[in-house]
Amino acid sequence: MVAPYGSWKSPITSDLIVAETISLSGSQISEDGLYWLEMRPQDGGRIALVHSPVDGTPKDLIASPFNVRTRVHEYGGGAYVASQGTIYFSNYQDQRLYQQVPGSDAQAITPDKALRYADAVVDPTHNRLFCIREDHRGEGEAINTIVTVDCTGDEKGGTVIVSGHDFYASPRLSPDGTQLAWLAWNHPNMPWDGTELWVATVQADGSVSEAEQIAGGLEESIFQPTWSPDGILTFVSDRSGWWNLYRWQDGISNALCPMAAEFGRPQWTFGMSTYVYESAERIICIYGEKGVSQLAAIDPVTGVLTDIATPYTSLGSLSVHNDYALFIGGSPSTPSSLVLLNLASGEQRVLRRANKIHIEPSYLSAPEAIEFPTAEGLTAHAFYYPPCNQDFAAPSGEKPPLLLLSHGGPTGATSATLSMKIQYWTSRGIAVIDVNYGGSTGYGREFRERLNGRWGIVDVDDCVNAARYLVDQGQVDGKRLAIAGGSAGGYTTLCALTFQDTFAAGASHFGVADLEILAQHTHKFESRYLDSLIGPYPERRDIYLERSPIHSVDQLSCPLILFQGLEDKIVPPEQAESMFEAVKGKGLPVAYLPFEGEQHGFRQAQNIKRSLDAELYFYSTVFGFELADSVEPVEIENQ
Repeated sequence: MVAPYGSWKSPITSDLIVAETISLSGSQISEDGLYWLEMRPQDGGRIALVHSPVDGTPKDLIASPFNVRTRVHEYGGGAYVASQGTIYFSNYQDQRLYQQVPGSDAQAITPDKALRYADAVVDPTHNRLFCIREDHRGEGEAINTIVTVDCTGDEKGGTVIVSGHDFYASPRLSPDGTQLAWLAWNHPNMPWDGTELWVATVQADGSVSEAEQIAGGLEESIFQPTWSPDGILTFVSDRSGWWNLYRWQDGISNALCPMAAEFGRPQWTFGMSTYVYESAERIICIYGEKGVSQLAAIDPVTGVLTDIATPYTSLGSLSVHNDYALFIGGSPSTPSSLVLLNLASGEQRVLRRANKIHIEPSYLSAPEAIEFPTAEGLTAHAFYYPPCNQDFAAPSGEKPPLLLLSHGGPTGATSATLSMKIQYWTSRGIAVIDVNYGGSTGYGREFRERLNGRWGIVDVDDCVNAARYLVDQGQVDGKRLAIAGGSAGGYTTLCALTFQDTFAAGASHFGVADLEILAQHTHKFESRYLDSLIGPYPERRDIYLERSPIHSVDQLSCPLILFQGLEDKIVPPEQAESMFEAVKGKGLPVAYLPFEGEQHGFRQAQNIKRSLDAELYFYSTVFGFELADSVEPVEIENQ
């Protein structure tokens, strides 16, 4: 059937997406089976902990209303640890640590105070946990430390054993329990800028002494310290310009397998894992090249790397025990999935998929990885998704509207894993380009540092040039270009609409409109992030004002829709509200959709559905195409 782009009827509906979609994270495998976390929009965004024997049936371990989620650094991660069937986890509602032994209900082991915990590791010798604690009991900035927590209950909320740095992560105990490694860093660094790797001795009485920094610094990012089964410390460092593996022996750090590839990730959350020792003689790892992940094995003595075949191009959350590897993987034809791999036989079994949606491939758009020219003679990267729907073709000569996606972070990256939210657009006849602009991870430190001092410039130039590249290639309609993004991607969106004239519409999901307010009021973890992205504040307040879209609304000349969670502590609602009022006052078409009970990123099914459909409705109004299905209208001011 012939119908204009944007008007195609699609089987990929918002109802289908929210009814059949979960988020997977936190996979672990141990002697007593498999564990993982599921964020369930249909359960109000609650995160459930699931357990399964290797050959058994999965079941929830932690009953509702428990929500296995920590707020340390606000982004969380590392919210639970399993040891011989006993679970220790952080509960979102009160941020207390709980213990659940087999056959019993969960019991709190820390007090109901303004304390948060993450990234725990069990010390069986002393029946305690080492973990990161974030203390919000005092005035001013929260205090981060490494503490021990008594597994039988700790009325004090933990005993501080390491302190003095602004941030900590990854406390890791050696197999014999005699050494503790951890990461530390200070303002204004973020963990991908520079971290320190420390090692200390754990005495027989449980005290920690003789702490020594063995790697890292202000301009070297260390990631995921891990002890080998025979007690050799391994870590990832980007000292070469790429996150590569190193081993520390006899006071010397040696590269295991030097490559122009990334074995590490930006530590936005705790508990990230890209490599694990299968044995003292073999490491199973994930590395990435140009946005594509690969599973591999490394001989830690010779450094020889051998790829392990899987159908997945995006991999993470790796755990290994005996002959099995557990990981989360996805590809252009497969949604994010929890996969169990038998390392001996090569047999792979999918345990869970992020969605259960079955759509005929003829409705799915296959991404094309592109490298396009951008400012200053450089190139950037993206995945392009052309419109695709077996039931429809566009009228002769018509080119599709384009939706450009700008990922968050901005120190993050997008991948080509099958996303039903992207297919929601392409199956309706809207092309999508998902951009890895300068500053994204996965392309080495030099590419990551392109954004230093130039946030709001480099990312915007790359997004604009990605769209223009497709226009020049004759693939999309240059008069119907839209840009959308969340959080930092929302800031890029607002900057592109304000300081450039390439896009005809945009959608900001909890995006930053005022850099000065962000610098003054955001949480501790990101409170000095802008020092590197923009400049020191208040010394360079002029740049903050200059690059804040809210102060240059007079330059904005196209329609805008804003989405915002009203409990967002990272980008407070005032940012979206101010932008809405300013654009409304200018007389431009603008819409604002606030959501009760949502924070930084929407978790509730009804709100995910509403934001998808509302954005589609908005573009249909702006670009003048009729929708194939009835969608709840959006109140658009100045329409």
